[in-house]
Amino acid sequence: EVQLVESGGGLVQAGGSLRLSCAASGFIFDDYAVGWFRQFPGREREGVSCVSRGDDTPSYSDSVKGRFTMSRDHAKNTVYLQMNNLKPEDTAVYYCTVDIAGDTTWTAYIGLGCHADFDSWGQGIQVTVSS
Repeated sequence: EVQLVESGGGLVQAGGSLRLSCAASGFIFDDYAVGWFRQFPGREREGVSCVSRGDDTPSYSDSVKGRFTMSRDHAKNTVYLQMNNLKPEDTAVYYCTVDIAGDTTWTAYIGLGCHADFDSWGQGIQVTVSS
């Protein structure tokens, strides 16, 4: 069974940092495209970062480029999102996702395009940035 479990969210002051983790079970992250998305209240989920299957260079939305970094720990089968210089407008629920079906079709998500059709999602984790 595919499972994604996010952790590391919470409350931080503007300018601070958080690192989100996404632990996987039931599959190996290295074999699939992976992404991070976020959702603001009352709005659709938007892309934050993604990396294609077989690629080690993530893409980022313009709103987080230069502040957020996605990485993988192969030994722990975990993906991270390091978030620096956080702003109040980064306050959202953050989701980890994976393209388990392996569909590498280019997909235009809100804010980000990825060679993936993400089909499995974590439960989401709240990040709140105070001003």
